Formats: sequence, C-alpha cells, structure tokens
Amino acid sequence: MRFISYEEADHHLSWTETADALEAGHRLEKAEIGDLLLSKGDRSLLSRGAWIDGVGLALKSVTVFPENASKQPPEPSVQGAMLLFDSKTGALSAIVDGPLVTKWKTAGDSVLGARILARPTSRNYLVVGAGTVAKTLFQAYSEVFPELEKMTIWARSEEKAQAFADEMAKEGMNIEVATDLAKAAADADIISTATLAKEPVLKGEWIRPGTHVDMIGAYRPDMREADDELMRKGRLFVDARETTIGEIGELMIPMATGVISEKHVIADFSELCNGVRGRQADEEITLFKNGGGAHLDLMTGTMIVKKMSG
Repeated sequence: MRFISYEEADHHLSWTETADALEAGHRLEKAEIGDLLLSKGDRSLLSRGAWIDGVGLALKSVTVFPENASKQPPEPSVQGAMLLFDSKTGALSAIVDGPLVTKWKTAGDSVLGARILARPTSRNYLVVGAGTVAKTLFQAYSEVFPELEKMTIWARSEEKAQAFADEMAKEGMNIEVATDLAKAAADADIISTATLAKEPVLKGEWIRPGTHVDMIGAYRPDMREADDELMRKGRLFVDARETTIGEIGELMIPMATGVISEKHVIADFSELCNGVRGRQADEEITLFKNGGGAHLDLMTGTMIVKKMSG
C-alpha cells in the first residue's frame, strides 16, 4: 500500500490524459455508487464510494469549509483523502491525496463533457467564479481546446477577479476580467460556472445559440447556478443520472417546480461514451451538469496510481 501526495503526482498529469481515462472508464461495466453528505451551514463533509469490478473500489471523503480561503494566511477550503481497494481481494492498495483527485476529476469531468458537446469551432471561453476550481478550468480548457482565442473571468468581486487574472498572468495565461456578466455570457462559446451560489447567477436570456454551458458549482440540494429559462432552452446532459437527478439542486429545484422533468436529461456519460449522440446542431445550446460522482474519483484515482507506478 502506498500514499500518493499532491506534490508528488500533480506535475506528472495532463488534462487530455484525464479526459481519456474517464471516457475509457465509462466503456466498462456501470459502477455501483453511493454518497453521504453531512452539512452544517456552508460547511460540508462529503463521502463518496464506487465499485467497478476489474478496476477497483474507492471511498473519497472531503471536507468543504469555504471560510478557510478568507483566513490570514489562507487555508485550503477542500481537504480529504481517497482510499483505493483491489476489486479481487478487497485489500487496501493506495491512499491518494483527496485534493489531487478532486482537482483532476472535476476539471477532467468538465472538459470531457465539453469535448463531446461543445462546438469544435469554439473560441471564446468564460469562467464564472474566481475560486480554486477556476484555475484548473482555465488550465484544462486551454490544453483540451488549444484553439481558444479569448479567455475571460467574472466574479461578484471585481477585485478578486483581477487578482485572479494577475496570478494567472504569472503562469503565462492571458485572462480578461469581465465587469458585465450578461455581455460576457452573450459573447462566450463555452461557459463554466464554478460558484457556491444558492440562487441562479447565469440567465437564459443572455445565452446565444450554439453555446455550451458547463455547470460545476452546485453540489448540494440547496444550490443552483442556472435559472429556469436556461434550463428550459438548453439540451440537458449530466455526467451521471444517479448522482445528479434527485441529488443536486441544479436539477432538483426546477424539477420540483415543474420547469423540467427527468425526461429533459437526454444522456449521461455512460450513454455518451457508448455511441449516444450529444450535440445535434451548431445552433443548439447544450447544458452539462458536472455532478462529480465517486465512479469518476475511482477512474481518476486509478489513472493517477497507474501513472505513478509506471
């Protein structure tokens, strides 16, 4: 049994490799999965388990304490670890740093969705939110979509968005700061929302035909980022029906009010990676809900262990 730390493995990985591993994993038998979420206010303990014969078993537990980012000095908002078990013997085979798995799984999930659903001619990318996930999204999309010509960030705090852009400039990445979210959204070909919003931040009236919307932030029943109009006008896809329908506010809230139903979820990765067609035409608006189930953690963690053992 070995422990793989963030510092040891992070610089060895790539977003294309991660997306490829997730796509290949969905061509195997369907995972058995289960979640446990405990919450107190904005704080959460999220534990997710998955089992795929021939791949392994995984249990990832992470805490989410948003206020840690505001401390001086700042502390990580997301902390935890993942246990990997052998599917033949049940033996513990590895412990992988939780934030390492979460980083590569989360943005890898989104870029795989965009690789399948976004228009190949997409050139303008917008991220809504300037937290930790935003950094990995820009890194992932710039690698998987190398022909992007414009990258933009918007956050409720313009000062925070500018500080984020300045930090990314040090890594050689040119990111513009938007002050008008409606205009930035209308100009974008691909939009990622990565906030902790409980009320919609992205409005359907802003979104032009052909846009791909990648919704990441809402992971609890009381959270959502897209308004009712956007949920109505877009063609909706998810990474896994089991971890989004009835689990996450992005779908639960508009379903509870009759805005959409389960029938609006056209396909998930199990279907998209096995021949079901996603985007039907250039003018369609595609919506992708990144729910981040434990089977994705298992696929990502297994990829990391193989990479570090090779």
